[in-house]
Amino acid sequence: MLPRVTALIAGLSVCALAQAAPTQYPLTLQNCGSTLTFQHAPARSVTIGQAATEMLYALGVGDKVVGTSLWFNNVAAQYKAQDDRIERLANNEPSFEAVLAKRPQLVAAELEWVVGPQGVVGTREQFHELKIPTYLLPSDCEGKDNLVGADGTRLEPFRIETIYQSLQQLAQIFDVQDRGQQLTDELKARLAKSVATAQGKGLQQASALVWFSSAEMASDPYVAGHKGVPQFMLQTLGLRNVVQSDEEWPAVGWETIAKANPTFLVIARMDRRRYPADDHEKKLAFLRSDPVTRNMDAVKNNRIIILDALALQASLRTFEGLEQLAAAIDGYHLGQ
Repeated sequence: MLPRVTALIAGLSVCALAQAAPTQYPLTLQNCGSTLTFQHAPARSVTIGQAATEMLYALGVGDKVVGTSLWFNNVAAQYKAQDDRIERLANNEPSFEAVLAKRPQLVAAELEWVVGPQGVVGTREQFHELKIPTYLLPSDCEGKDNLVGADGTRLEPFRIETIYQSLQQLAQIFDVQDRGQQLTDELKARLAKSVATAQGKGLQQASALVWFSSAEMASDPYVAGHKGVPQFMLQTLGLRNVVQSDEEWPAVGWETIAKANPTFLVIARMDRRRYPADDHEKKLAFLRSDPVTRNMDAVKNNRIIILDALALQASLRTFEGLEQLAAAIDGYHLGQ
């Protein structure tokens, strides 16, 4: 087992025995290069990114959310009733004006390309000048350069701890630390269970490719690089990523992929329809009909695993994705 994963599992033996202290306001914390100060818990929040939205729902502060945007999948079933009562500003990225119109006391963003130095919605400085703090999920800024490559380039491997950090900091901002700690403990336990499920499956020589989407069905697919969230998922469960790029989602030709001949193909399922290949059924049809891809071992042997797109990004769904990936691997008997 990988040392890092072993350490994560060992940490599960230490449980939170005492309730967390309430937040003392004014609260000041560091977030992705910015200093944020809160005089009180935000009463009105806008989220730009499904991962941030579902984190706030899971923390029990959905009643403080007044607008959401940038969705890859339908909202998790347990949050649908609550989400139906909240205005969706945009399925993709909202305008700066649409966010301001909700008079937010916090903007929580999943990705730096929407709220960052070249943010398509706005820069952090633009929001901060208006006294609106922006919280960016650390998973998209720590050890990453978002100005290089279409979706950024990882300078260091993604760390699962950044998801726990997001939960704990958001819990502190909203003064719900007990719930934040409970969620963190639950996620660590789910991670350990997924690792245990994948053990002993003869994966020493197994590899995988993760296909997110494509600008056009026949164009080079956007696949997972070897330092992002999908890499963590594959490596944690004992699979080797056939892509070695540091970019988050590089475009790689199918001829190159076919030559690598991954044991498994993991494809993203999403409800978004920005690109033709957002539709996982179209992905499947392409794989089974294209003269290059249809001869790959994973296609011929139907070793294709479908995961929600949000599970392949830093989010609470990452742990669900790990469970589904481990269960799918458990259904194969490679060399056994």
